[in-house]
Amino acid sequence: MAAADGADTMTLDDYTFPTTRLRRRITSPDRTPLVLIACGSFSPITFLHLRMFEMAADYARFNTNFEVVGAYLSCVGDAYKKTGLVKAEHRINMCSLAIAQSSWISVDPWEALHEEYLETAKVLDHFHHEINEVMGGVETPTGKKQARICLLAGADLIQTMSTPGVWAPKDIEYILKNFGALIVERTGTDIDEALSTLQPYKSNIFVIQQLVQNDISSTKIRLFRRRDMSIRYLVPEPVVNYIEENMLYDEDGAASTGSEKGKGRAMEPNGAASGGG
Repeated sequence: MAAADGADTMTLDDYTFPTTRLRRRITSPDRTPLVLIACGSFSPITFLHLRMFEMAADYARFNTNFEVVGAYLSCVGDAYKKTGLVKAEHRINMCSLAIAQSSWISVDPWEALHEEYLETAKVLDHFHHEINEVMGGVETPTGKKQARICLLAGADLIQTMSTPGVWAPKDIEYILKNFGALIVERTGTDIDEALSTLQPYKSNIFVIQQLVQNDISSTKIRLFRRRDMSIRYLVPEPVVNYIEENMLYDEDGAASTGSEKGKGRAMEPNGAASGGG
């Protein structure tokens, strides 16, 4: 599959919400449709990002009353300055290549098309608007039902939410009260300690165990590239080829949108999501 058509020329004026892989109907009237949203840099997307969707779908199927009807990758825009963040068109293209064989995961360029930085709460509002207001929700045997829009992220997200001064309290409350989060455990993160300060929202936070430990990160992929080391089998092969063809991450800051160091997306005080590398 080629990279996303027109990712380098698309604007908000010609944007349309991607619905091809969004299931419009569920057969059980007792289940709640669930749409997973992963926000982040995805610079580049890795197999762990993709596995998070599969782990979340399994968790929802076996442990909740949700039924996954779709999922979206939402890349942060170029206004978000971060070391190693290549231009949005490249990240959208890489994400599109990575999910080419998926039947239910889509890439939504809406966030990345904005010239200004968007908080995660606004991005989740966008998905709620498109799916539940514009489309009217998801069909069930007893009529249309609102889909639950839920943030999908690594455990480091919850850790930053519990750290004073990193997130605006109003954003934490808005996201966890109105949407909730599916959180995948990650090596080196004490999730129990992080959750202890978020008790008011515990019913909307779902923790997913990694039964097969996976410690791949976008940071490590960029490091391997700078050291001229192979990244094959850490990211999808089409993404490897795209990175090589476009000479991305060859050196620190190459083709990046900014050079600020030490700032992950979750470190924005106005509320942004981590987990996208």
